[in-house]
Amino acid sequence: MKVLLIGSGGREHALAWKLAQSPRLTKLYAAPGNPGIAACAELVDLDPTHIEAIVAFARDENVGLVVVGPEQPLVEGLADRLREDGVLVFGPNKAAAQLEGSKGFTKDLCARAGIPTAAYARFSNLPSAQAGLAGFGLPVVIKADGLAAGKGVVIAQTEAEAQAALRDMFGGSFGGAGAEVVIEEFLEGEEASFFALTDGRAAIPFGSAQDHKRVGEGDTGPNTGGMGAYSPAPVLTPALQAQVMREIILPTVRTMANAGMPYSGVLYAGLMLTADGPKLIEYNARFGDPETQVLMPRFEGDLIELMLAVAEERLANIPVPHLSPRVALTVVMAARGYPGTPEKGGDISGIKMAETDGAIVFHAGTALRDDQLVAQGGRVLAVTGTGASVAEAQAAAYAAIDRITFPSGFCRRDIGWREVAREKAQR
Repeated sequence: MKVLLIGSGGREHALAWKLAQSPRLTKLYAAPGNPGIAACAELVDLDPTHIEAIVAFARDENVGLVVVGPEQPLVEGLADRLREDGVLVFGPNKAAAQLEGSKGFTKDLCARAGIPTAAYARFSNLPSAQAGLAGFGLPVVIKADGLAAGKGVVIAQTEAEAQAALRDMFGGSFGGAGAEVVIEEFLEGEEASFFALTDGRAAIPFGSAQDHKRVGEGDTGPNTGGMGAYSPAPVLTPALQAQVMREIILPTVRTMANAGMPYSGVLYAGLMLTADGPKLIEYNARFGDPETQVLMPRFEGDLIELMLAVAEERLANIPVPHLSPRVALTVVMAARGYPGTPEKGGDISGIKMAETDGAIVFHAGTALRDDQLVAQGGRVLAVTGTGASVAEAQAAAYAAIDRITFPSGFCRRDIGWREVAREKAQR
């Protein structure tokens, strides 16, 4: 089977790496891909947002399955057009992708379905939002309703910070994403990520992870797209995962189907583990980055077979996916200046040496310049190690990082620190 993978980041490299291992695969294309993905796929010069060009390519090359990595093409309706053309797709249609594309949409769905989440209110203009702020305590969470590349959320500690966030969002700091705003109560607890696959009717679990959003060690400094992650997340015990499926995932799938917009693909639930149980923070309509870089090394099945079961609406007929009990931990190497303006063009070497002991280096923001690998984005590499514990996986990842030469890059040296501390305390 020919497969077309859409995207160019670390998530897509991890997906390409796993797709390439399937015995069902005859040809893997990636649009537009990156130098790391080029090792396991033929790169195609297509913009992920050029929907008609992607549909034409899939038709002309007789592609059997399209796997959509990033959220933007899903929110813009790529999956709809491919399905209209008879192409199987892993990823939700435009209407269903509102679960990520509109935070207000998801909050309203939670209210209808009785899904545990933070109390909230939606606002479409600054005066009403400023007035509505009085109904919340401090700290308070201010969210731009639409897609804002992971940057449209402010946790305001003071009323002045909250008012400033509202002015920024309605003032256009996040473009159209801030045309509407959601104000939420602040939830106390530990965050974790849970993944489930659904074909619109059945739903099955697909692992857990915890990531590190802050740029600085000790989880300090500005939020980023993620500086590292590990899987599984021990805080999401089997009992809690069953509760998440029962109280969050399955009600979401049923409610979406009953609304005439069945969700097909992966549901990535960002959770807060509160004293009252797990509560939904937000949904993503695709695999996470850098979470995919720890989920794929643990998944022991055939990714194409699994994605076809989703795309062909026969998920209820297959076994629950098996993920290795071993821990995977990934550390992001970012370009100096990230998450502000990253320094591009820095030379990178030593990747083959880094992978000599079983670590995997996934490319996120790289390019080739005169056959030299260079940094092209903010998050540049994701270096994944595995082990019997978080501490072992952490040691393997950092041993690999120490073999990479990237003078204009940096990374956190404490990914997984909370869980490593808990492991030590349990000895």
